[in-house]
Amino acid sequence: MSCGLRDVLDFEKDGRPAVLIASDVFVDAADKQARMLGQPAARRVFVPHPIQDRSDDELRELARAAASDVLAELERRG
Repeated sequence: MSCGLRDVLDFEKDGRPAVLIASDVFVDAADKQARMLGQPAARRVFVPHPIQDRSDDELRELARAAASDVLAELERRG
């Protein structure tokens, strides 16, 4: 998660909007890491945990369910 958030911040620094997508067990960790990196408003969307045990169809459904949240985050000023 930490590397993912750093990637998002690097993309943002380069002028490319980005959103961290992680499972919901990482909400507190992402909030803390974003604050520590001086970017508490970094865009992020969380999906239900766990991820690795899901089938391809389940992952597609998670992606569909999260798509509107990801788009909303991209529209929000970071």
